[in-house]
Amino acid sequence: MNHLKITDSKKMNQSQREAAYEVLIKSGHYGIGRATPAEIDKLGLTKANRLAFQRALRALSVRPDLVLIDGRDRVGTEYTLGIPYKTFIKGDLLIKVISCASIIAKVTRDKMMTRYAKKYPKYHFDRHMGYGTLLHRNALKKHGLTPIHRKSFRPIKQAVTE
Repeated sequence: MNHLKITDSKKMNQSQREAAYEVLIKSGHYGIGRATPAEIDKLGLTKANRLAFQRALRALSVRPDLVLIDGRDRVGTEYTLGIPYKTFIKGDLLIKVISCASIIAKVTRDKMMTRYAKKYPKYHFDRHMGYGTLLHRNALKKHGLTPIHRKSFRPIKQAVTE
């Protein structure tokens, strides 16, 4: 893995992220957690993120002794399933294992959006990956919401009603 560039996924181009992702998932030392759009709408983004985080921890093949978290929020060990944790501002840039998690999360999401692009071709998810680009907003105005849209997200509501 020394030949791979491992850093904050936002600082890597798509081919760098995908190459690192392939190596990282072969290790088997990762867990992926997800919250559905309906869960996000019901719980709110913060609680849904915590639920997804817990699902990712449960998906690990080995329980860690310490959880490293990108950000500054003190979340409590109930968030980390009773596992001690440390937070790091810019952790995805400074801590390699957080960078690895950032890469896996970004590529996993991009792959999901590519699959959604096939299911909902009018929305061009493979071109904007679900971000609020003009292309995405125009598709929402023209075609309305899909089941993958978070109905409680203000920009989504605005794009549909504008």
